[in-house]
Amino acid sequence: MSKLFFSNVRYYNNFRKLPHLTVPINYHSNNVRNAFNSAFRNYASKPKDMQKGEKSTGFSWKNLGITAVVGACLYGYMRYLKKEKDMVLAKERQKMLGKVAIGGKFELIDVNGKQRSSEEFLGQWLLIYFGFTHCPDVCPDELEKMSAVITEMDNSPEFPKIQPLFITVDPYRDTAEVIKKYCAEFHPRLLGLTGSEEQISKACKAYRVYFSAGPKDNDSDYIVDHTIIMYVVNPDGQFVDYYGQNRSAQEIAFSIKYNMEKHEQLKKTGWI
Repeated sequence: MSKLFFSNVRYYNNFRKLPHLTVPINYHSNNVRNAFNSAFRNYASKPKDMQKGEKSTGFSWKNLGITAVVGACLYGYMRYLKKEKDMVLAKERQKMLGKVAIGGKFELIDVNGKQRSSEEFLGQWLLIYFGFTHCPDVCPDELEKMSAVITEMDNSPEFPKIQPLFITVDPYRDTAEVIKKYCAEFHPRLLGLTGSEEQISKACKAYRVYFSAGPKDNDSDYIVDHTIIMYVVNPDGQFVDYYGQNRSAQEIAFSIKYNMEKHEQLKKTGWI
């Protein structure tokens, strides 16, 4: 008997476990012996890890490294494209805001009776609110919100300071002394501004603020109906954004920080 036959018999136990053999085997049949030899050669030619029932995954550290590098490059490129897109959108937004006639020059009187012009605030970020000291509920709520925004911004030293301004729409009752006491109740950095009827009208017109005094009651008291909006002005004296009653202090602070970052990026690129 040939050595090949004994070698084949040695692997018979493995061979008979193959799932495709479901009938008894007759060793002495030439057809069976040929089939056995063919199956053995195929089995013996497989890699050792496949013989043991292990599947080849094709994994290698080299492939992993290449994949990681390619992925990092794609991620970096996508971040670059997103940044460029944001810059273009910010530039377009700046152009659109420039076309909207909101904001402008004003000359008012501060709480110390000193004349103050809008040019004095150039180089600073401004958060402006128009209201009046006799307002029963809306103005106090909005100024409390403004105070929370300023506190949040002051607690973020990586961002520039922002100057809050309260401009009255009731110059007859809101004198410098009255506004000084009123603003002190909300935030130590809140600067109140008043002025003549003409000065107040001009400032309100610049920011498109509507205001109208209602009828007086028996005590000569009255309510002033007015626009309820906070305005953000950048260091160049340009209107940037506005916030209504539906915006929370956290949302406003986040938006201001976003506008500050975009303004800084536009400056670095020379777009403003």
